[in-house]
Amino acid sequence: MKHGIGSKFALFLALALLALPLVSSPVAAADGDVDSGDTAWLMISTGLVFIMTPAVAFFYGGMLRKSNFLSMLGQSILIIGVVTIIWVVFGYSLTFGTDSGGLIGGTEYLMLNGVDLVPNSIAPTVPHILFMMYQGMFAIITVALIIGGVAERMKLSSLIIFLSIWTAAVYIPVAHWVWGGGWIYDLGALDFAGGTVVHITAGVSVLAAALVLGKRINQARGGQEVPHNIPMVVLGGALLWIGWFGFNGGSALAANGLAANALVVTHISAAMAAAVWGLISWLDTGRVSVLGLISGGVAGLVAITPAAGFINPTGALFIGLGAAVVCYGGILLRKRLGFDDALDVWGVHGLGGTFGAIATGLFATTAVNAAGKDGLLYGGGTDLLIAQLISVAVVWAFAFGATYVILKVLSKFMPLRMTKDEEKIGADIIQHGESAYYLR
Repeated sequence: MKHGIGSKFALFLALALLALPLVSSPVAAADGDVDSGDTAWLMISTGLVFIMTPAVAFFYGGMLRKSNFLSMLGQSILIIGVVTIIWVVFGYSLTFGTDSGGLIGGTEYLMLNGVDLVPNSIAPTVPHILFMMYQGMFAIITVALIIGGVAERMKLSSLIIFLSIWTAAVYIPVAHWVWGGGWIYDLGALDFAGGTVVHITAGVSVLAAALVLGKRINQARGGQEVPHNIPMVVLGGALLWIGWFGFNGGSALAANGLAANALVVTHISAAMAAAVWGLISWLDTGRVSVLGLISGGVAGLVAITPAAGFINPTGALFIGLGAAVVCYGGILLRKRLGFDDALDVWGVHGLGGTFGAIATGLFATTAVNAAGKDGLLYGGGTDLLIAQLISVAVVWAFAFGATYVILKVLSKFMPLRMTKDEEKIGADIIQHGESAYYLR
């Protein structure tokens, strides 16, 4: 008897659900070690980081042609689904499981086995399962950043397969190296909330992807990069700014002074970068670009991310200033070099994360976080700065090389790009059969 695709999927799903009790253990009851204030703050922060993924879709989508706006929203929702599944099944375990040779975590948390309602050694005052989900949101937003670089030309099926492999092969190992007790952690490099883990991995991977995929049809013909809806870009950027308070502030894993400091320096850096970007735009073009102002704010948010738990407000001002200069210059460099990073993920996230990671080696101070180290400008010598430079260089090389190889191998088995005619029509209709705008 032949079965249709639907019945086969239903049978597979039923068998998978029946097998779950064999690979998972009962969730343990909470005990008295859980701090209600810390738990409440991390629950709020988890929600704030979650909202950053659809916010990225609005931010990116507004900068594209209107025929590709809906595709950004659809891709962000798919990423939420796919990365969550990966994180639950094996991602969390390989990131935060027992270290193996400094390279990858263990298998004790597969299918969240043993991830219960009591605190663990990394987050000693909040439920383990909440810490797991908070970290899962970081994996989701990191993967979502990549879609901005390959927008308007990559086939949806190929994109999802690529991003699934990338999550397992790039994000999870680097997150373990930095946060899970791996070799970068042992090296002594600091990354409070993901400058290396999130922004460098995504930004540098986009550089590799842009080189493999080539230019969009309209860019190859010398077309202009004209955003179709700048108010939508500002809306997405504003939501990102809000979400970043949970992204950085929540990384303290407690409702305490360190969380407050991280929240404050996050805003200072973003505000400084937005203002300086506006000034640079005026000096460069004679006008203050609204798109530039919100892009500057995002650049400041990116750069402060690795440093937020280690620097004071003075350091935040300098990091915000530097982020605007470095990222604005990165966008100009990208245009000069001619590769098609559609929404400047490399210029803002790759270079912004790199600058922030290096700046942490300059501005970190134990007056803010006794568990950190003093940077060069606070009497700490060059040890921290050297550790930051080593971690940045290795992650750059690994993310670029791994992404390039993944896409080259995939291209041997499937087309990575839409056809020329499909690109002209736009991803909204081709991939989703829907349009973001129905004008009558």
